[in-house]
Amino acid sequence: MRPVSSRVISLSIACVLTLGSIQLSAAADGVTTSLFDGKSLAGWHVENDCKVSVQDGLMLLEAGDGWLRSDNVYADFHLHIEWKALQKEKYDAGIFLRTAPGGKPFPKTGMQANMLQGKEGNINSLKGASSTGLAKPAGEWNIFDITVVGETVKMVINGKPAYKATGLKPAAGHIGIQIEVPLGGQFLLRNIQVTELGYKNLFDGKTMAGWEGAGQPAETCWAVQDGLLMCTGEKGPWLRSKEEYGDFSLRFDYMVNPGGNSGIYVRVPENGNHHRKNEDEKPAGFEIQLLDDAAEKYAKLNPYQYTGSVYAIAPATKHVGREAGQWNSMEINCLGQHVTITHNGTVIVNATDKEFPILGMRKTKGYLGLQNHSSVVKYRNLRIGPAVE
Repeated sequence: MRPVSSRVISLSIACVLTLGSIQLSAAADGVTTSLFDGKSLAGWHVENDCKVSVQDGLMLLEAGDGWLRSDNVYADFHLHIEWKALQKEKYDAGIFLRTAPGGKPFPKTGMQANMLQGKEGNINSLKGASSTGLAKPAGEWNIFDITVVGETVKMVINGKPAYKATGLKPAAGHIGIQIEVPLGGQFLLRNIQVTELGYKNLFDGKTMAGWEGAGQPAETCWAVQDGLLMCTGEKGPWLRSKEEYGDFSLRFDYMVNPGGNSGIYVRVPENGNHHRKNEDEKPAGFEIQLLDDAAEKYAKLNPYQYTGSVYAIAPATKHVGREAGQWNSMEINCLGQHVTITHNGTVIVNATDKEFPILGMRKTKGYLGLQNHSSVVKYRNLRIGPAVE
């Protein structure tokens, strides 16, 4: 029953996955990200006692009971996913919509679109979310196109409308893939893409449109190479957004060189000021630290100086950065004075001005910035959308 291949990349229980190449494209109503690159399980966490692998460019739900959890949380989105059941009869798995971590072997929140024989695509707990006869049999590829906006979910199966139903809750959560091989059998997945509705690209992969050097030409120390936005490490300006932002969710991937040091300026004034300790000082935003945490020279820093920390304000509670030279994902979510940082799928900062009063003295609208700290830093998949509440 188990497919055999010489090219298998396996993952064990609850491991944090390395981030590979995730391509980003613009859509009319959002930004589309590939959640499966055919080489790794980038962008996912394995939850509970299950095994997932990548084989011949396909994702294999290989063994055990558990689920895959997307690194990111999604509110309104469109999900495209193609799947094939390998068990001839009584096959079963599912797609979790807006779920939360926790629960064994499967999450206890969110709703599930079935991959159960005879109920393909149906959400059992949602009135009107059912159809029959649209799925192909085991051994053939099926396509789900799921659009979630507010409490409404629309399902299209193999290009044919299945249903449109209302009552989906909660308002935001992770996308999950259920794995229950002992009873439901193995599945293959491919072409998994999510469109983050309401998001827009901040980097087109070709130019620095939408950005400018602060006080000097950006080209002094910034370049676009191989579809990446890069700080060369040469002396020069920080990179400033041409627009100001208030509440938002900023998502991106980054890579630092060994010993690298950089940061993301948030809601800063035009001069980039991100330090303010009292009301007498000039208005300021703040900085989210990016660092090669494992470098020996950084072994004795203050807690608020490590990656993901709100610099000099709120320290990261966990250090989950990958080895220098590997890609990391980060989300900076700002809602008023509430700042949440998610690093490689783990929430490492959840700070408010009640716990950190200095936050209350920082601007709630301003420019975004990419710091030049004389280190080589690379960025991709920069996009911004509404703050997740």
